[in-house]
Amino acid sequence: QVQLVESGGGLVQAGGSLRLSCAASGSIFKINAMGWYRQAPGKQRELVTTITSGGSTNYADSVKGRFTISRDNAKNTVYLQMNSLKPEDTAVYYCTANLSPIITKFTFRDYWGQGTQVTVSS
Repeated sequence: QVQLVESGGGLVQAGGSLRLSCAASGSIFKINAMGWYRQAPGKQRELVTTITSGGSTNYADSVKGRFTISRDNAKNTVYLQMNSLKPEDTAVYYCTANLSPIITKFTFRDYWGQGTQVTVSS
């Protein structure tokens, strides 16, 4: 059974930093892209950033220059370094990975973590 488990959320003052981690566990054949989404209260879930297995990245305009995504393929883990945090970054952050379990090789689908709360106070 494949699981994505996030960690690292919390409460921080505006201008501060947080680092989120997300580890994929279970019998995994291959992981393609990984990424982070977020959902603020009363708003739709939105894309924050993605990273391919080769390391190519994509960022939402609202976080460019402040957030950095990285991954450790050997550990099946993706990270999100968040600097210069703003109150509008407050949201539940969800990790996602497009992957194939060993039991269904070459059948890829998106898996999601349970979410981690990030709160930025002004």
